[in-house]
Amino acid sequence: MTQSLIEPNSYDAIVVGGGPAGLTAAIALAETGAVTALIARQVPYGDNRTTALLGDSIDILDRLDVWRRCSSKAAALRSMRLVDDTGRLIRAPEVKFASDEIGMDAFGYNIENRALLVGLEERAAELSNLQRFDDEAESVVPGDDEVIVRMRGGRTVSAKLVVGADGRQSQCREAAGIKVSSRALHQSALTFNVKTTRSHDNISTEFHTKEGPCVFVPLPGRRMSIVWVAAPKEAQRLMALSDDELSAAAEKQSQSIYGRMTVEPGRNLFPLAIEKPAAYAQRRIALVGEAAHVVPPIGAQGLNMGLRDAGDLAEIVRDAMANGTDIGSDAVMTRYGRSRGPDIASRTAAIDIANRTLLSDLLPAQMLRATGMHLISSVGPIRRFAMREGLSPFWRSI
Repeated sequence: MTQSLIEPNSYDAIVVGGGPAGLTAAIALAETGAVTALIARQVPYGDNRTTALLGDSIDILDRLDVWRRCSSKAAALRSMRLVDDTGRLIRAPEVKFASDEIGMDAFGYNIENRALLVGLEERAAELSNLQRFDDEAESVVPGDDEVIVRMRGGRTVSAKLVVGADGRQSQCREAAGIKVSSRALHQSALTFNVKTTRSHDNISTEFHTKEGPCVFVPLPGRRMSIVWVAAPKEAQRLMALSDDELSAAAEKQSQSIYGRMTVEPGRNLFPLAIEKPAAYAQRRIALVGEAAHVVPPIGAQGLNMGLRDAGDLAEIVRDAMANGTDIGSDAVMTRYGRSRGPDIASRTAAIDIANRTLLSDLLPAQMLRATGMHLISSVGPIRRFAMREGLSPFWRSI
């Protein structure tokens, strides 16, 4: 990438953090014409986690000329099944969603994060007004007119706007003085991939257990990614199983609908929490990705919200630049917060309610959940609304 600077070491925007949300934000900002710096280490992606990209996410990646670079590594999600496997007195009916019911070929696509990152990195390298610094931010200091970022390697850069894409322990968020509320869920998620002896037919299945959902999501070929949410002790037990034992456990949990399973190398275990900052932008610093929201992996909303963060921020910056407005001004920060607030709040609330009703042993909660699932299953307009809302917030199309 070449550099075209306003003045030495000065940029329109700086993005701190090189995960999928950070790279998407850097590319999207550069495509507005903003001279952009990306501060992130270039290291091989370390695990085999996957993401189900839904709704607007594919559109955003397509507009940024990223999706064509990695789409061949993704599996289409054409049907989704929800199965009550709680064994409780009051159980919800099985619900099946089909993408063709709402006129779509697929709800989205499941892809390994490392394949997505390759596509993002390739596109980023083509943009002449995006410079990559293979470094980490040591300090972020907001001021009245600019934000100064000092890197561990000693270099100092500044910009009118800094984008904090630096994860749950965000240094940018702390520098902006934004407090965050956090609530542990007393659940952990185990993620791993498997090979199967039966075709998944592009059907994703989510089994609802007393401890949380266990989701089997298609990958290309006869492969699937699994996100198994359980109580921490149970998740630790599963993590400690041998490959053969975990393969058998996964097959049993799937009710053998995908045949025999063989666990592939690589497992990840992490505790779940819900985290929400008091603001999404402040003092010339805007937050995206897990710096702006942390939710459990229910409904595949986390990274999808992060990509919408990046897309919305870029559109707001584009408008500000067209109007000659300072892209880090309080007005722009306020607009970004208003843009993202309803989406993040509604998604977080929906995930939290779904998780609480699943875990509750109280009969009223079980009845509420079963009634809701029955309505979704049997009433076409409600089911179709639920499908569309799961892909993209309805107000984005208003």
